[in-house]
This record gives sequence, structure tokens and C-alpha cells, in this order.
Amino acid sequence: MADAQPKSWLRGRVEKTLVQGLTRAYSTVQVDPEKFLLQLRTAYRMPISGYHGVYSLDIGELDVVADEIIRSGMKLAALEGAGFGLGGLITIFPDLGILSAITMRTIQKLSLVYGFQFNTDHEIAELWIAAASAAGVDISRELLEKEVVNKFVPRVIQRIAARASTEVVEKWAGRVIPLASSAIGAALNYWFVRAWGGRAKAHFRERHAQLRQRAHEEALVQPVPHILPASNR
Repeated sequence: MADAQPKSWLRGRVEKTLVQGLTRAYSTVQVDPEKFLLQLRTAYRMPISGYHGVYSLDIGELDVVADEIIRSGMKLAALEGAGFGLGGLITIFPDLGILSAITMRTIQKLSLVYGFQFNTDHEIAELWIAAASAAGVDISRELLEKEVVNKFVPRVIQRIAARASTEVVEKWAGRVIPLASSAIGAALNYWFVRAWGGRAKAHFRERHAQLRQRAHEEALVQPVPHILPASNR
């Protein structure tokens, strides 16, 4: 019982920190789609003039870029975790705040790679449905239809934080170990972005494939214009 109380307190603090970090990521550290488009064209050599262009590329090309973005996020998170890990469990809260931002930026980039922007309220809500999917939380689209985005997103963030806090408390306990806490912090952050990035990639890839299939089916049923023989013109 004595162990349960500290764990409950720690989980509450972790959940609150995740809510704050994800909320900050939602409002202040969003990826700039125009700058990222330039990065896709220069750093990743994707021959597109806009995000609609990703639908003309082989989906395997998108997967390669998505994997590189996830690896980049993993490396950044590992470096950040190693630095904060030196402080042991005390620095877990600022660490989680930064990790939340790194993870959400990674998810935003994956969204753009597969052609999903987040300009409208509906697109923003869809982005957070993907984030929830990455956290292992199933969000019903009925909830999205009933609420405006300003109410929808905070509720989703709360559910993500509640789910992730249990995972964090279980796995981050190793950071109390002296000297090893830096390596453990790096490994845990690396694993965190890898797991969430992989699930987010699967979510966006599935949606992207569905849209491609729908466009293909619609093209097949387009009426063919009737051309009269030359003698009847």
C-alpha cells in the first residue's frame, strides 16, 4: 500500500506534465508546412510542388522518408533523454515536456509526408486522432462530429496523457538508478518516439492507401465520352 501511494502521486504528476507538454505542442511548436515542403524537396529529394503531389509517388518512397523522419526524431529524443537523465527521476518532468514536443512534431511531419495537412479544424482534429492512435488510444469519430476542435483536442490530449502516464511510470522507474540514469533516459526516449512514430506512420499510411484506392475506383467508373463516327458528324 505504501508503494501504491507514491506511484499514484507520480502517475498524477506525469499525466499533468504530459497534458501540459502536448498542449504546448498543439499551440506553439507546430511544424511549418511550407518550410517542411521545402525540406522534403531538398533534403529528401521528393519531386513535388505541393502536398497533393505525394499521391503521384510510389507509396514505398513515402515509407522511406517516413522511416527517416522517425529515426531523426528518435535520435533527437535520445540526446535529450541522455542530458536530462543525468538528473535521475527529478528531471523526468521537464524531460517529458520536451519529449512531448519532439513526438508531436514527428507525428506532424509524418502526417504531411502522407499528404495530410492540418490547416482546417477538421484536419487538426484528424491529426490528434492519429496522435491518439500512436498512443494506443481509440478515439471515436462520433466524438469529433459532436464537438468543435477547441473542445475536442483538449479531451483527446487528456486521454493520451492518461494512457501514456501508466506506461511512463512503469518504464521510467529505472531512472532512479545512479550513473545509469542517463543511458536509461536516452534508451527510453528513443524507444518512446520509435513506438509512437511507428504507430502514427501505420495510421497515416492506411488512410493514404484508402484515399488512393478510392481515387482509383472513381476513375474506373468515369463515363467515357461518346464520339460519333465521322460520317455522322
